[in-house]
Amino acid sequence: MIASCGDRANHKTAFFLLGLAAMSACAGGDVAHAADLTFPSGATGAAPAPVPWLLGDWDGARTRLQNAGIDFQFGYTSEIAGNATGGQRQQVAYTDQWVFGTTFDLAKLGVVPGGTVQVTWTDRNGSNLSDDARLGTLQQVQEVFGRGQTLRLTDFWYDQKFAGGLVDWKIGRIPFGEDFATFACDFQNLTFCGAQPGNLVGNYIYNWPVSYWATRLKFNLQGFGYFQFGVYDSNPGYLDVSQSALPVFYSGSTGLLIPVELAWLPKFGDLQGSYKFGGWYDTSMAANVVTDINGNPAALSGLPPQQSRGRYGGYISFVQQVIGPSHASSAGALSLFLNATMADRRTATTDYQVAGGLTYTGPLPSRPQDDIGFAVGTTHVNSRVAWSEELQNLAGLGPVAVQGNEYAIEFYYTYRPLAGLQIRPNIQYVIDPGGTSANPNALVLGLKTVANF
Repeated sequence: MIASCGDRANHKTAFFLLGLAAMSACAGGDVAHAADLTFPSGATGAAPAPVPWLLGDWDGARTRLQNAGIDFQFGYTSEIAGNATGGQRQQVAYTDQWVFGTTFDLAKLGVVPGGTVQVTWTDRNGSNLSDDARLGTLQQVQEVFGRGQTLRLTDFWYDQKFAGGLVDWKIGRIPFGEDFATFACDFQNLTFCGAQPGNLVGNYIYNWPVSYWATRLKFNLQGFGYFQFGVYDSNPGYLDVSQSALPVFYSGSTGLLIPVELAWLPKFGDLQGSYKFGGWYDTSMAANVVTDINGNPAALSGLPPQQSRGRYGGYISFVQQVIGPSHASSAGALSLFLNATMADRRTATTDYQVAGGLTYTGPLPSRPQDDIGFAVGTTHVNSRVAWSEELQNLAGLGPVAVQGNEYAIEFYYTYRPLAGLQIRPNIQYVIDPGGTSANPNALVLGLKTVANF
């Protein structure tokens, strides 16, 4: 049984890699600029954007406030998803997130040159199709759901630049993915959204909207990119919703989460690239996902899992413009991306995730600001966990579904009827949800709406 499962996984993995290669080859003949993908400031090469607020500039007051050092953020994201196939029932689910934030530029305010303060609250509501329809997926089909449908303090930090911006120090309540493995959330499937480490080992790396007490030191390397490292308080208390809106200190810290990242930010003519290489180490005691305190399979013995210190992983995150915008509207721009993350097999239930895709701006001559996105990805259940599942079946403790790779595909179109408003219908197809053919493949129709007031 183990060999046949491995053969099936290898066959699907080969198909996945061939799909990535074919997609990249086709993309090379088109045009460039990732509309909403995260680039370094000023790196997109696009023309200045129109006023980005749905409610306008308040008769110029908002621009005057920005120039004086106060920038308000009011945002709303909703995600609707319904499964045409897959799951245990056909259903539609709705979830949303409100964002309320303020940035204080202390230099413009005449307080501290090079200083910035950010305060952000988020409020999530709704339900999740992956759970409601029992799709059995490893990654949610509505990325904005999760971590408690509640009000949270997401940002509460101070940032100080030194030596003309060559050194950048941040301290306070900081989300992990705000500085490390940063990636945009244009897609609705979580496989293609946000910092991949948090998608893979979410039991201790928490993505937005959860934040940690943390500090980060960044060295900007002129002509190359940057190097940075951080120290985060590893503590499950941050998931507590009872005081989530306040800048409280939680007891029960288990150790320190220490990420590092090196970024190369080349420019090939007018084509901007971003190549990030990173990793992390958490000093906490962690449970072995398979082995018990005597070194035997815990699923068979029923004994507590073996505990050892340290859990770790590494990642890459590449974004590259391959053809620049054809004119000032940024139409005809094409960018490719590749994200890959691996976690240690001793402590991680899911031990790697790979995702690649493209975005293309201006697919219709009459809609130069619209864009499309396409991505394919896979999340893999640790083969040690699969071995444990096989043992349970052989021991008559099953039937237990033996898990391997979950594959996700998504296509979206972004319609921008007004500045500050994005309407993004999408189609997702999830193969082997939960990494097992025991769950039927899911075809999901979604709609993501983003408003910046």
